Amino acid sequence: MMTSLFSMFDPTAVMGMSINWLILIFTIPLIPLMFWKTNSRNMFILKKMFMILNMEFSSLFSKNILMKGSTLLPITLFSLIMINNLTSNFPYTFCCAAHLSFSLTLSIPIWTSIIIFCWFSLTKTMFSHLVPNGTPGLLMPLMVIIEMTSNIIRPMALAVRLTANLIAGHLLMALLGNTFNPNSYLWMLIIIMQTIFLMFELMVAMIQSYVFSVLMTLYSSEIS
Repeated sequence: MMTSLFSMFDPTAVMGMSINWLILIFTIPLIPLMFWKTNSRNMFILKKMFMILNMEFSSLFSKNILMKGSTLLPITLFSLIMINNLTSNFPYTFCCAAHLSFSLTLSIPIWTSIIIFCWFSLTKTMFSHLVPNGTPGLLMPLMVIIEMTSNIIRPMALAVRLTANLIAGHLLMALLGNTFNPNSYLWMLIIIMQTIFLMFELMVAMIQSYVFSVLMTLYSSEIS
């Protein structure tokens, strides 16, 4: 039972090959492209969403590092995670975000590049963040260690949060699916519960992508 329950997260579940990781590429055609003079409904919704996200991330970025194009990274990150999370809620698909290898690959390089950029561009500001104002002299070495540890843990916390939420939701969906019995007199109730939970998981997929990108933006603003 446990083997079949967790087999949905197995990257070698299809003919002994990792071809299900290709879902990362197969989601690209889902992004609507502008081929016509007038925008389609999907393109209109996508542009409206990107405009709202651009205003949201612009207000979150610190003025020290905010420049033209700064919001492209969190918006792209939001789109990638959201599309992969949404497509993983349907049958015979693979949940990439339920693997730490996927979420850590997103969080660690981005966070490392932000840290390196801030240390080279805002060196004095980065040194000042290691010791908050009003810290006693005896506690200064300890505060430096705590601040450095928090900067190291932040990308891991982002990755674990995304992975844990997706794993929990997919496991509950699998457990509900195993309880379905068409011969039972409660089959209609089970279908209604599964439909409601699927809608809830679709909301979680969008919320987690938003949380991941917003927290990455807030963390970068705090250290600058």
